[in-house]
Amino acid sequence: MQKAVVRRRAWTALVLIAAGSLLAGCATNEAGQTDSGLVGTLDGAGSSAQAAAQEVWVSDFQRANSRVTVNYEPSGSGAGREQFIAGGVDFAGSDAALSDDELDSDFVGCARGTTGINLPVYVSPLVLIFTIEGVDELRLDAAAIAGIFSNAITRWNDPVLVALNPGTALPDAAITAVHRSDDSGTTKNFTDYLFQNEPDIWGTEPADAFPFRGEAAQGNAGIVNAVADGVNAIGYVDASRAGDLNVASLKVGDEFVDFSTDAAAAIIDASPLVERDNPNDIVVDVDRTSTAPGVYPLVLVSYLIACQRYADAETGTLVREYVSSIVSDDGQAAAAEGAGSAPLSASTARLVTAAVATIE
Repeated sequence: MQKAVVRRRAWTALVLIAAGSLLAGCATNEAGQTDSGLVGTLDGAGSSAQAAAQEVWVSDFQRANSRVTVNYEPSGSGAGREQFIAGGVDFAGSDAALSDDELDSDFVGCARGTTGINLPVYVSPLVLIFTIEGVDELRLDAAAIAGIFSNAITRWNDPVLVALNPGTALPDAAITAVHRSDDSGTTKNFTDYLFQNEPDIWGTEPADAFPFRGEAAQGNAGIVNAVADGVNAIGYVDASRAGDLNVASLKVGDEFVDFSTDAAAAIIDASPLVERDNPNDIVVDVDRTSTAPGVYPLVLVSYLIACQRYADAETGTLVREYVSSIVSDDGQAAAAEGAGSAPLSASTARLVTAAVATIE
C-alpha cells in the first residue's frame, strides 16, 4: 500500500508539472453520482491521438463510478509504453502495438510470468492538413506524400504535384513539411502507409521515430499549431485534431477520396490480425495498399495496453471495468461523437470485449 501511495504522489507531481497539456485536468472532471462499488485510482499515459477520446471515456466512467479516479496524460505513444513497462502507469494508450522486443521486457506492474496485451480501442483516419497560399483543395497520392516528407519534393509547384492537381494554381514556394518530434505511434502508422505503398521512394521501415529531417513538433497538437501558424505548410495528424484546417484528398485506386469514419472502420474489417502467442493480444495488420471501394487506408489503429494479469488484483479489476466501458457500444459511440473516431465494428468489438474479460 505504501508503495502505491508513493507512486501516486509521484504521478500527481507529474500531472502538475504537465498542467499545460491537453488533459492535465482529466482527473478533476465532475464527481460521479453513482456508487458502483468500485474504488481506486487508475493512472494511464500515452497516445495523444487518443486524448480527446480518453477525456470522454474518463468523464463517463467517473460519473458511473463515483469513487474511482482515472488520470490520463497524453505524453505520446512511445513514452506511454515505456511508463507502462516500467510500472509507472496502470495502462498505456499507444498508436503502435507492443513490439516483440517490448513483449520480452519485465512488466513491473504485471503478475510474474505475464506481459502486456494490446487491445484495439480507437480507430481514426490520419489526414494531411495544409496551409497553402491561395489553395484550399489539394489532391495527393502515396508517392507524392512520400516525396514531400522525405524531402525529394521541396516546392509546391513540383511537376508531380501539378499533375495531381490540374487547374489548381500551386505556388512556386518552398514546402514546410511538419513531422512529429516525439516517438509516436501516429508516425509509425503514417510511415507504414508510405512504406507499404511506396517502399522505393520512402526507403525506410516504419518506426515511431520520424526518419528524415525537417520541421518537427510535439504531439498532434504541436503539428496542428505549426501548420495553422505556418505558411505553405503540411503535416499529418489524427483526423479528430484537424479542426477547420484544410485537408487533402487521398488517391485510393483510381479515385481521390476524402476521409470518413466509415471508410476507416471498413479497412480494419478488411485487414487480417497479426498472429500472437496470446489470443487475447489483438493486433491488426492494416492492409494499407487496399484499393477496394469504400476504404480509407491511411488509418490509425490505437491500442489500450493492459496487463493480462496484474500484480495487484484490485488494479486488474479497475482496468478491466474501465476498458470494458471503452469498448462497449456506448463507449465507442461517445468517442465517435466527442472525438470523431470510428466505432469498432460489431465483429471487432466482440473479439476485443472477450479479450478484455480475461484481464485479472
